[in-house]
Amino acid sequence: MQFKDVIGQPVLKTELTQLMQENRLAHAMLFLGKEGSGALPLAIAFAQYIVCEKNTPKPAVPVGPSLFGEELPAESEIATEWQTDACGVCASCLKAAELQHPDIHFSYPVVTKKSGTPPISTDYIAEWRSFIKTSPYGNVYDWLQFIGAENKQGNITAHECNDITRKLNLKSFEGGYKVLIMWMPEYLGNEGNKLLKLIEEPPERTVFLLVAENESQILPTILSRCQLIKVPQLSNDDIRQALISRNNTDEQTAARVAAISEGNYREALHMVQYTNEDWHNLLREWLNSILKNGPLAQVKWVEEIGQLGREEQKQFLRYFNHLIHLAIRIQVLPHLAEQYPEKEKDFALRLNKFTGIEQQQAIVEELDKASYYIERNAHGKMLFMALTLKIYHIIQDKVVLLGD
Repeated sequence: MQFKDVIGQPVLKTELTQLMQENRLAHAMLFLGKEGSGALPLAIAFAQYIVCEKNTPKPAVPVGPSLFGEELPAESEIATEWQTDACGVCASCLKAAELQHPDIHFSYPVVTKKSGTPPISTDYIAEWRSFIKTSPYGNVYDWLQFIGAENKQGNITAHECNDITRKLNLKSFEGGYKVLIMWMPEYLGNEGNKLLKLIEEPPERTVFLLVAENESQILPTILSRCQLIKVPQLSNDDIRQALISRNNTDEQTAARVAAISEGNYREALHMVQYTNEDWHNLLREWLNSILKNGPLAQVKWVEEIGQLGREEQKQFLRYFNHLIHLAIRIQVLPHLAEQYPEKEKDFALRLNKFTGIEQQQAIVEELDKASYYIERNAHGKMLFMALTLKIYHIIQDKVVLLGD
C-alpha cells in the first residue's frame, strides 16, 4: 500500500516522509486516530515507504582500487534521490503491497484457532491479508467477524508478545529495516510489559508502528515510549471524493453521506448500502407515535423497525443523530440553516420547536447507547421499545406533530 492509496491526510504524509529524509525516524510511533480515519492504512503505507529500495540507504561498501590501480572513494551510506511515496515497483514494494514482505510483521487481536494452542497473529496471516485488501478501513468488530470469532473476545496475548520478540531479534531478511505494525494495542493487557525492553532498546533498524483508536486504553508504560502521531478525522470532501472514485457512488449520494459520516469512511461505506431507505419518513412516524399517537402506534412502529437488520438499525439511529446535531447547530448559529438541504433543515427546525439543547443532548446520549448495544447483538424490538419510552420521558412536556 502506498500513500496515494490512503484517503486524504496530505499533511501527515508529508511529515512522515520528512522523518525518513531527515533521519528523525523514531523507533516506536503511535498512530492515534478514530475509527474510519485511516490510521491503519497510513501506517501500512509508511511501512512500505520505509522498506522501499528507493528510500533505503545502502550500507557503505569500500570499492577498492580501480582497474588502473588508483584508490576510489567508498560509497557513502545515502539513499538515492528521496521519493514522496514508495516507488511501488521495486522488489520490496511488490512484496509489501501483497503484505508479504519478510521484514514487515503484523500483530492484531485474535482468538484461539485450534483448541489447545495459544492464539497468535501468525495463525491468521492469510485472513489478515484478505481483510486489509477488502476492508482497510474496517474496525475490530469487522475483523473478528471476518475470522469467525462470533462472540469471542479478541486479544493480543503474552504468547503473541513472545512471538514478536522472537521475530524482531532475528536478522533482517532484506538487510534493511524491520517493522512491526501492531493494530489495536488497546487489546494488549499487562502482558504487554514483556515488550518494554524491546520497544525501548530495539535491535538496530527496528521500528514499531502502533495503531490505536483510544489512547486511554493503552498501557501507560508503552504509551510513554512512543512518539505520538495524531491522525485527524477525514474531511467531508475527502470522503465524498473517495466514495465517488473508489466506490462508484453517484455525486449526490456521496455528498449526502459524507455530510453525516462524521469523518468516518467505514461508516460512509455502510451508509451508502442503505441510501435507498426512507429514514426521514420512518423517523417522522416514530416521533409522531411518541408525541401524539400513543402506545398502539409505538408498538406498531417498533415491529416495523424490528424487521430491519442490525446495520440498517444503526444507520437509522445515525441519521437521527445527524439531524439532532444539525438542530443544535441551527439553534446556536441560525445563519447556518441555509447551508443545509431543505428537507433536513425543515426537520431540524421542527425539532427545535419541542426540544431544547439539553433535551437534544440527552437524546443523543441515548442514541449512542442504543447503537453500542445493537453492535453487541441486543434484541432489536426490546431495545427500540425501551428507547421509545426514554425519548418520551425526555420530551413529554413539549408535544407537537411533525409534518411531512
